[in-house]
Amino acid sequence: MLRTTLTAGVAVAALLAPATHPAPREDPGVPRLTDRQGRVLTLRGWNVEDKANRGEKALSAVTERHFRDLRAHGFDFARLLVFWDDLEPRRGHYSEAYLRRIERILDWAQRYRVKVLIDAHQDVFGPAFGHRGIPEWATRTDGLPFRPHPGDWFAEYFEPAVQRAFTHLYDDPDLRRAQAGAWRVLAGRFAHHPAVIGYDLINEPMGEPKEGEDLATAADRIEREQLTPMYNRLADAVRSADRDAWLFVEPTPIVGEGVPTGLGRVDDPKVVYAPHFYNTAMEAGADYDPDAGWIEAYERAVVAYPKRYKVPVVVGEWGPLNTSLPHMRQFYGDAMASLARYTPGWAGYVWCYGGGYCAVDDSGAFRANKELTVEPYAVSVAGTVRSASYDPRAGVYRLAYRAARHGTRLTELSLPPGGWRVTADGAVPRREAGRAWIVAAPGREVVVTVERA
Repeated sequence: MLRTTLTAGVAVAALLAPATHPAPREDPGVPRLTDRQGRVLTLRGWNVEDKANRGEKALSAVTERHFRDLRAHGFDFARLLVFWDDLEPRRGHYSEAYLRRIERILDWAQRYRVKVLIDAHQDVFGPAFGHRGIPEWATRTDGLPFRPHPGDWFAEYFEPAVQRAFTHLYDDPDLRRAQAGAWRVLAGRFAHHPAVIGYDLINEPMGEPKEGEDLATAADRIEREQLTPMYNRLADAVRSADRDAWLFVEPTPIVGEGVPTGLGRVDDPKVVYAPHFYNTAMEAGADYDPDAGWIEAYERAVVAYPKRYKVPVVVGEWGPLNTSLPHMRQFYGDAMASLARYTPGWAGYVWCYGGGYCAVDDSGAFRANKELTVEPYAVSVAGTVRSASYDPRAGVYRLAYRAARHGTRLTELSLPPGGWRVTADGAVPRREAGRAWIVAAPGREVVVTVERA
């Protein structure tokens, strides 16, 4: 998550958020996110994590309830945080117990029809600096200093020891091999699990600026010269075990300030660009400023990479800490409208029960304004999407598509709790609680309308 350390001088005029969340126009040059049956996917969900427990208790805070509740609210996607330091606590020794715990979580997800992105997570590199991620045995600092920042943990990324550790991870041949080996183990174990949609190769990667570089210049160089080769290495490692899953690649967090990424091409046919969507001031506790133009600047920056390299984009994390401030309701409306314009998927941060960033409180009720993330949507479309939009004021979702001529004919919708009417022009709808299916003749033009009852 982005903290107050990152700054950028981006200022643009704000735009009024439309009442309707429009889907982007179909661009035949940009591949859509698809499942194994070729259906066009939309992913809506949340991160699921256990940062507090490790070793024998690792992942114990993640329960079946997480996935039951996600599905009950209409979500079909979870970004599951896993940690290399738990997977390989000693060099060359992979924890079978940890792999079994991941597998148990994936089984829960499959039971509730939730797709899972396995995220190789790191915060401030790893346990050598009091956090989680890269193991201590893979942490090299050359004796450079590290000073904790208890009130602003993200500032610890800018400590010399942490920055040097990233340099060694990217550049040292043995650490490169070790990181690739960890991914071969994960992909080899879960390649055929039906809940797994893909792998997020590293969370919020950072690096070491050179003398005289400002933050944006350093981020661009790190992305071009270090992250791009790393992602290509890790893609090769995953593909040695899993030929089918999507590979999610992240820029540095500076993209959250409206700065386009310097990432280059990742040579794989199933790459997803996976930036995060955080605002510096809001991460520090400020209210949303609709006149600052942040969302507009972010949106312009974040679409540059997928347009250039013809890849889908899925936002891997988003959502402010304090959602009860006066303008937060407008933030969620503006943010949901923006996300609908350019991405088929997102994962909010974070599905847990309590305070802070948690989506819901101890009773399972949404915390302030987070219920605005709940909307009807097309989980999968068997055909070519013409348009898709949701009007939150009227409570009306519309989907237009041309049914596929070959393969599966089943399009699936996710319906939030409550009463919804589903009609389909040119197709046969059927439904159950929280879900609806549309079956259309091959090549038929279909218009689906979902209305709040």
